Amino acid sequence: MLPSDDQKDRQKVTFKLPASLKANLKIRAAELRVDIQDAVADAMSEWKTAPHGEVPQVDTAGAPPFATWLTEASISQFKSECSDRGVPYVQGLAQAVTLWLSAHPSPRHQPLERATRRLIVCNQKGGVGKTAVTAGLGGAFAEDTELARLAGGAFPGDAELARVAALLVGKDSETGAPAALEADHEYEAPQLRVLLVDYDPQGHLTKQLGVKQLPANGPSLAKFMSRQVTGDIHDLIVPVDDERFGGRLDLLPSCQDAFLLDVMISAARNRQARLEHALEPLEAHYDVIIIDCPPSLGMAMDAAIYYGRERDGEREGQSGILIVVQAEDSSADAYSMLVEQIDDGMLDWRITTTYLGLVVNLYDARDGHVVTSSLNEWYALGEPRVIGVIPRRKEQREAARARRPLLAYDPSCAQSRVMRQIVKEIS
Repeated sequence: MLPSDDQKDRQKVTFKLPASLKANLKIRAAELRVDIQDAVADAMSEWKTAPHGEVPQVDTAGAPPFATWLTEASISQFKSECSDRGVPYVQGLAQAVTLWLSAHPSPRHQPLERATRRLIVCNQKGGVGKTAVTAGLGGAFAEDTELARLAGGAFPGDAELARVAALLVGKDSETGAPAALEADHEYEAPQLRVLLVDYDPQGHLTKQLGVKQLPANGPSLAKFMSRQVTGDIHDLIVPVDDERFGGRLDLLPSCQDAFLLDVMISAARNRQARLEHALEPLEAHYDVIIIDCPPSLGMAMDAAIYYGRERDGEREGQSGILIVVQAEDSSADAYSMLVEQIDDGMLDWRITTTYLGLVVNLYDARDGHVVTSSLNEWYALGEPRVIGVIPRRKEQREAARARRPLLAYDPSCAQSRVMRQIVKEIS
């Protein structure tokens, strides 16, 4: 396509712009599918019409260079307006971009018409793979339907996992899984807007997705929960950038100050509701919020249990607890302790919390009788029922090493397909 006369007349000009504004401008322009130069030109034009007293000052200390392409007329008009207002060019541009971002909100933060699902992924035993399941389910909820179908859909193809999938959908395990389970090409990915919350101070989810933990001296989820900071918790959100998720997958990163969360909220009234109060401003913008819980039975876990309760008007199973276990005896012991805490919380707070199911992670029948018999015991439990069995394979470890979501790293692998199967089971 030939450039317009306006584009032909543009020349390169260098200003300064705070790094955070530059990053947000780049993301927002991409989300709205506008050229970043057009966004800057519009920002300058809109800024000129804004009343002087209503334009807030922006901290521009240490702002790095920012180059863009503008027409000579727009540059001249902008500089003239900066002189009239008595502000440096760097301040004028920072104000203009700030106003433009405010006037052109992210499509990811548009209010929803339905209630947000809240999924609590937990087990007080560490090392069972809660983080891997959280990230995998988030990707499966947000994934593009057509790309999911091309990857083979929801059911794994290897014989042992196909047998397990057959159990989950009520087929006869003696005759093996029917061919339809080998590749569910009719699978419909939900394509929902998803927020992953790294509630664990160790920050494994944050690190696995290639994001830095929040600094201990700045705002964080723990500080919002303890009301030590004010402001907009949206500012902490980081998008998980991969075309597979179409801008629908976000992360609230962890911060090491969460190690002190129990102390920070111990004196708060209704401390079990602290997580809900902190995340409530985000709920209108996401279809699903998934909490990656720490391996703990403290007050932080109480707050997560309360957050996942059944609210008035919700259908049963819309929100609730998803417990990740392994096919081993120690996992059964930890499960019993967690269930006791959940049941005590329901009694104390007079709430109903739904057990969405068990996910048996890192399963490999080649490990022998202990593993296969443990899996059978999880099935025999009945309620909560087993809703997924994730194989012990290399792809999840490789994805974590590559700092990428599993479904983006290898969407066709058995682990990815079981993640889709779990989403299908609880949708």
